[in-house]
Amino acid sequence: MASYRYTAVDFYGHAKKGRLEAFNTEQAKKLLRDEGYKVKSIEEVKGSIWTKELYIGRPVKSRDLVVFLQQFSALLKAGLTVVDTIRILREQTNNKALIKALYYIEIDLRQGTSLANAMEKHPKIFNTILVNMIHSAELSGTLEESLDELADYYQKQHKTMQTIQSSLAYPVTVMIVAFLVVIFLLMYVVPQFVSMFDQFGAELPLITRFVLALSNWLVQNWLLFILIISLVILASIWVYQHHQWRYKLDHLLLQLPVFGPLVLKSNIASMTRTLSSLLKNAVPIIQAIELTEKTIPNRVIRDTLKQSKTSLKQGNSFVKPMEEQSVFPFLVTQMISVGENAGSLVAMLEQVSGFYEEDIDTAAGRLKSLLEPLLIIALSIIVGTIVLAIIVPMFDLFNQIN
Repeated sequence: MASYRYTAVDFYGHAKKGRLEAFNTEQAKKLLRDEGYKVKSIEEVKGSIWTKELYIGRPVKSRDLVVFLQQFSALLKAGLTVVDTIRILREQTNNKALIKALYYIEIDLRQGTSLANAMEKHPKIFNTILVNMIHSAELSGTLEESLDELADYYQKQHKTMQTIQSSLAYPVTVMIVAFLVVIFLLMYVVPQFVSMFDQFGAELPLITRFVLALSNWLVQNWLLFILIISLVILASIWVYQHHQWRYKLDHLLLQLPVFGPLVLKSNIASMTRTLSSLLKNAVPIIQAIELTEKTIPNRVIRDTLKQSKTSLKQGNSFVKPMEEQSVFPFLVTQMISVGENAGSLVAMLEQVSGFYEEDIDTAAGRLKSLLEPLLIIALSIIVGTIVLAIIVPMFDLFNQIN
């Protein structure tokens, strides 16, 4: 599609200037006429690298998506058509990426494309879970209910992520600050005392010799130090992208005290919430499991879910692979088993997700309360060691002078 700059006049003679996107000039004029405007001038705007919109991270945040879905449902319930609703939402939102996507969706809808198929063309904004739920809702005629369900789903996902991020924000910040402080002390503070110690020729304690040697190496090999840090980061990324190593790391992560239970609870909450939402909206269970797999970050949980899918295809129990995997709590497997046998799997999955979403707050608070004092103690020991390494020989020198 191309971008066009236009000048038009509405029914009352009010001039309007703006930009729109269309496949060609004729389609651009038609779009303006359909909205009740008389075109005065229109010209194509040639794009460049400087005019392109660049997005870092997700172009539409979860909070904005929740508001969009809630407003979408409310307008449909008020009796508006899908096309009019998309147009109104496009005019009201401030998110440029969402405006652009809704503009294309509106064009597709006017040309007879279904809402799900139109949204599917914008995967960075509308993921496969949302698209599949919209598709099922269009077939069953329950679009308003599905939009409410999607808004609730994304709202709870957003709340869970915020809880985990807030519990880790302070510890990560302290670790970064501690690292920078130690580097500053070793590279700029400690070297200033080296000449003084050399001048007096005093015998230095072991701790001082160690700190001075470390400082000297860092000053002389700072490029090598940066290279080593970079290689460690790149190696970590490489290891995490390979399934075999990723699986082992994720399994180890689940075994860690305090942090492991938080990771497990967040993954189980995400898995059960996503699966229940898809099944509730009439998405076939095999397809629902495949979509849910993509949302699970931990490979141990994800692989177990794959095994559950294989088990179902073979005519066996959905929960059996989870029972065989030791990381799944007994409460989870028991509730899912009861739901599967009683024909109320969706209800049980919702109960499990609700229970763990609430429990995440407790686990995150426990992790934060444990990490804060540990990090402060560690920082105190490291900085204290450097300070002692300087102060102890200085006291010895003062005693010799006296």
